[in-house]
Amino acid sequence: MSLIEALNWRYATKKMNGEKVSQDKVDQILAAARLAPTSSGLQPFKIIVVTNPELKEKIKAVAYGQEQITDASHVLIFAAWDNYTEERIRSVFSYTNNERGVPDSATEDYVSRLIGIYTNKTAEENFHHAAKQAYIGFGVALAEAALLKVDATPMEGFEPEKLDELLGLKQKGLRSTTILPLGYRDEAGDWLANLKKVRTPLADFVIEIK
Repeated sequence: MSLIEALNWRYATKKMNGEKVSQDKVDQILAAARLAPTSSGLQPFKIIVVTNPELKEKIKAVAYGQEQITDASHVLIFAAWDNYTEERIRSVFSYTNNERGVPDSATEDYVSRLIGIYTNKTAEENFHHAAKQAYIGFGVALAEAALLKVDATPMEGFEPEKLDELLGLKQKGLRSTTILPLGYRDEAGDWLANLKKVRTPLADFVIEIK
């Protein structure tokens, strides 16, 4: 199945049937998100994977009662760095350099420029930038799930501060951005399952400048 076919198949599943997603498919979805591009390769986000039923109930309570969270097999929470710091930036490049077998001096000029850029911004500005990177990974995970015929529901409808507190994200230097429940559609119980997929016509969606 091509990506276009997979994207035509997927929809924002409103009712899941409780069937478990195999661990190998979950691992593939997580691997796809890990391989997503990010600014300067910093990967300034983490993915929290929740399968515990009691915790899913608590997450649902701060996500306006959306049942997909408790009906899902796995719930992925994308959480971005709360700030860019010199320590975090240097840590990423130190790891990358070690994996590539080059000294830290090889990237020092670039790293210093990055540190200068980010440390001159506010923590809130940096969080919003990091959140954009998390969204890239989120989109790639959503696409990979579709390719694997795993249903997923992209969610922004939750109370971030309460979710952060519930998961102890502040202590990890993270802030939640999006939720992605994974599972399988319950076509009989989902009002959206068999409706035609509608998008803006391509001619109106794309603006060509020649």
